[in-house]
Amino acid sequence: MAVTEHKILGRVECVRSLRARSIRLVVRPDGTLRLSYPIFSSRRRALAFAESKVEWITKTRQRLRERTANYPTISAKDVELLRREARQYIPATVERLASQHGFRYSSLRISSAHTRWGSCSGRNGISISLFVMLLPEHLREFIIIHELCHTRHHNHSAAFHSLVDSLVAGNEKAFNRELKAFKIPRIVE
Repeated sequence: MAVTEHKILGRVECVRSLRARSIRLVVRPDGTLRLSYPIFSSRRRALAFAESKVEWITKTRQRLRERTANYPTISAKDVELLRREARQYIPATVERLASQHGFRYSSLRISSAHTRWGSCSGRNGISISLFVMLLPEHLREFIIIHELCHTRHHNHSAAFHSLVDSLVAGNEKAFNRELKAFKIPRIVE
């Protein structure tokens, strides 16, 4: 990886990739660009591609600034406190809810994901973001139930939503609306 300070684009991380089949441009949340390109292409060609996308880059950066301006922040020290709380709460709660409702999962991971509260793999491995500890308890349990339901339905089908709704006393839609008011915070040093 090479980092270039471009006169128009600013900081650009240039990555030549064996797997890339075309030039790919990503605007990161902090506004930096990641430019990946195939090994048969040159960095100059990749940068020319990025320069042709200046209008799109500008709009995307503006959208990201607006989106993150309203996000709460949390210090790295507070994240460690959350991590300790999560290690106590999440495994016990996942196990309790799985036993209570007859779910089986293959593994449990506590992550520091910033894009989602939880996920379930195709092999029924559950991952829960430590940031659920910032939510009210009923929403924490809702997220865990949602992911446990994915161990039976690996999609968001009507059957999946029906199962979730039955396990949260008919409150799935209300809990989803309530959850939208919460945002995973950005970590600041």
